[in-house]
Amino acid sequence: MRILLIGDIVGKPGRQIVVRGLAGLVAREGIDFVVANGENAAAGSGITPANHAELIAAGVDCVTLGDHIYRRGEIIPTLESRRDIVKPANFPSTAPGKPWTVVTSRGGVPVAVISLLGRVFMRPVDCPWTAVDRVLAELPAEVKVIVVDFHAEATSDMQLMGRHLDGRASAVLGTHTHVATADEQIFPGGTAFQCDVGMTGPHESILGRRIDRVSETTLTFNPTHFEVASGDVRLSGTLVDVDPATGRASAIRRVSLSEAEVQRYSAAAQASAAPAAGAR
Repeated sequence: MRILLIGDIVGKPGRQIVVRGLAGLVAREGIDFVVANGENAAAGSGITPANHAELIAAGVDCVTLGDHIYRRGEIIPTLESRRDIVKPANFPSTAPGKPWTVVTSRGGVPVAVISLLGRVFMRPVDCPWTAVDRVLAELPAEVKVIVVDFHAEATSDMQLMGRHLDGRASAVLGTHTHVATADEQIFPGGTAFQCDVGMTGPHESILGRRIDRVSETTLTFNPTHFEVASGDVRLSGTLVDVDPATGRASAIRRVSLSEAEVQRYSAAAQASAAPAAGAR
């Protein structure tokens, strides 16, 4: 089976390219399960129930979050009631949301999704390594495919988590920095790993924000509003091939689609679906 993790979706431009492009990418790549980090979906910080519903309707199977999870308080009822969105598992048990979930893929395979928050340059949280060990002990034994989104700043932490989970998770993929790393690999135990899968949103920017606003504040200390940028929007993420019987990964590959590529993929998917519809 093939799994896609979409990197940090930033604001309306990020949401819109997922809505326009995900179906075509799923059809082209034969994707069975889609995870998306949505913690920046609402104007660049946080996520709303409407944002969550939009991503699910676009074909995302589960939404992971990070340090901006509670920036929009209206998401709390969604966190508490839905199975297709998770909080970082190393948050307190009293924090709203589920520390892990199991969602069935398009092919009928149960997939466990876990989100974790790093500790270096992040808000104070519990130990992510202890938390993930606890979650793995709680998962049903029949669930072999396990995807971990490690929302962290330091590449050393990310690499340590990947090695810690080698052979126990199908994929350990990083989010948060908004910059894709070129270290995708399969560890000896069969775990796919990458420090960061990149950002889905405007790349003519500073991590998704308007260059002029970030530059002004940095150079002059005058406060500005870091608005979400709008240029060079891309859908970024990573594809992982997994054996559903063992949970071991066999391949990993980065993807980064421009608006033009999204349009081509969508047109191809619609064209291939048209004859089938006519045959009925």
